[in-house]
Amino acid sequence: MSDKHDASSVPTTGHVWDDDLGDYINQPPKWWMLGLTVSAIWCVVYWLYYPAFPISNAGYFTKGLGGWTAIGEMEADKSVVDEVRGKWESKLKDLTPAAILADEDLAKYSLASGKVLFGDNCAACHGTNGVGTHDKQGLFAPILTDDDWLYGGSIDAIHETIQGGRQGMMMAHADMLSEAEIDTLANAVAAGKPTSTPLFAEKGCTACHGEDGKGMQAMGSANLTDSVWRFDSSVEGIKYTIKNGVNAGTPETRVAVMPAFQGGKLSDAEIKKLAVYVYKFGGGQAN
Repeated sequence: MSDKHDASSVPTTGHVWDDDLGDYINQPPKWWMLGLTVSAIWCVVYWLYYPAFPISNAGYFTKGLGGWTAIGEMEADKSVVDEVRGKWESKLKDLTPAAILADEDLAKYSLASGKVLFGDNCAACHGTNGVGTHDKQGLFAPILTDDDWLYGGSIDAIHETIQGGRQGMMMAHADMLSEAEIDTLANAVAAGKPTSTPLFAEKGCTACHGEDGKGMQAMGSANLTDSVWRFDSSVEGIKYTIKNGVNAGTPETRVAVMPAFQGGKLSDAEIKKLAVYVYKFGGGQAN
């Protein structure tokens, strides 16, 4: 064991046990005290330079000698980003979506910018990667990655859809058809062969869905032969749609509405970039 250390000259706090164990008062090392002093000075300088001290509960506080604000820093960073984007945005301004798509560099820029726009404005309904979302009615928002388009999948059609929005329409037929007729039509549609029953033409379904049942993009009517479903694809689900229609103005009707993004929600350039981004999901069609 080591020799006993003589600490008789070191003052204590008065707490001593068994004459050997005491609560001594020793000064910290000089390097530690120097660090503490520098830290204290740094805190004072920081508090003086930046906004720090609240003055009242009303939200008043010291502004700081440096005049720094989080908003000011954000605006400065935004200015740098806007300067980098400026050359691309100026080109986009006067070009059509098709012309942007044809320009490789502009298309790449639109994809990068469109990804952020899609996440902020579209992903909540169409899913992060455009894969669609579902609710109890079936497909809540259409899939954007396949080649099945209600209103057309050309770059111009997609741009028009984003710009002006879309609202599906189908009459409610509960008061126009008997239960037997609705059942016959629903089973034919569920089998992907709507024209297999004469009722399809006799009851006017061809006016919207076409004589072949493949839909009309000009009207946004669904293709009933391709097994791609906007709503519940079961026979009972199809019967419900036939009875209650789509956006028919009743509490029971199916709902299919996409808002318009022009007029303040998004700029013209942002809508163009979104159109290019959606088109590039892979399901876009030639103009």
